[in-house]
Amino acid sequence: MWWAGPVTEQAIIAPAEARDAGEILTVQRAAYLAEAQRYADPFLPPLTETLDEVRAVLAGPTIVLVARLGTRLVGSVRARIDGGTAHVARLSVAPDQQGRGIGGRLLTAVEAACPGQVGRFTLFTGPDSDENLRLYRRHGYVLVGPHPMEQGPDLVDLVKTVVRPARSGD
Repeated sequence: MWWAGPVTEQAIIAPAEARDAGEILTVQRAAYLAEAQRYADPFLPPLTETLDEVRAVLAGPTIVLVARLGTRLVGSVRARIDGGTAHVARLSVAPDQQGRGIGGRLLTAVEAACPGQVGRFTLFTGPDSDENLRLYRRHGYVLVGPHPMEQGPDLVDLVKTVVRPARSGD
């Protein structure tokens, strides 16, 4: 009998729905536990965010995407638009699914979901979060400096500038 190994299912990325709030929060908390341990800070904002706060984000103008494997939600990401800048946040992938390209696909998808006038993407992460920094750099983000915090560990800011092609007739 011939066996080719396990069939790997591709995550489907789609806009989040209001009913996804609980699963988004669960995956986010699981994903950010490693960051909390790395920085010895159990009060990181992604860990203290409430279900009502996630619901409010889903109801507002923020772009929120989720990744699903079958019926299981395994990742999410947000982007808040401010003029020509999209602020990317809360990129989260379930710990058992990390390292499979889901985070990169979510990042690419949220950038693509932003309106055409967005020419700059920003995000931040911890300075010792090597996996995150490698992912962001692979996707064209450049470290621009420190992001001091009033509470908790300091972070670093990253920026990606894109030139969108002009539409005909512009």
